[in-house]
Amino acid sequence: MVKPTAPAIAAPVAAPPVVAAPAVSKRCDFTVTLGSDQAFIFNKAVLSNTAKKQIDDEVLARFRNCAKVDLIMVTGHADRLGSQQYNQKLSEKRANAVAAYLKSKGATAEIDTLGAGKTQPVKSCADALPRARLIACLAPNRRVTIEVRGTSR
Repeated sequence: MVKPTAPAIAAPVAAPPVVAAPAVSKRCDFTVTLGSDQAFIFNKAVLSNTAKKQIDDEVLARFRNCAKVDLIMVTGHADRLGSQQYNQKLSEKRANAVAAYLKSKGATAEIDTLGAGKTQPVKSCADALPRARLIACLAPNRRVTIEVRGTSR
């Protein structure tokens, strides 16, 4: 008679060492858009008081949550009325006006500015509209975006 054999027991396998994942710092990234004629009057690059308040409330106030701001990118936009060259310069002036305001309020991070001219519209309007209505309709295209990149506290 054959004795039953006990099943073979595998030797325990050592678990691989646990490697701690590198610490991932939380990001302090956000984008704020200064929209339409609340920020800039048609054909102008002077910041309105409404735009300054929005920058104070939505950009500068959020800096307190950032341990470090690495980059601020300010992009100006224009509507399609006028030549490409004119709108390019106007959008650059708008971006520079926002950058100057941020610097005047103590922003020390690198600020890059860019003018997109009339190349990135967010709204299109019929050419047949009377001029005043066309200007009002195209207002959303006259804007500045402020992108902030950094690490949180």
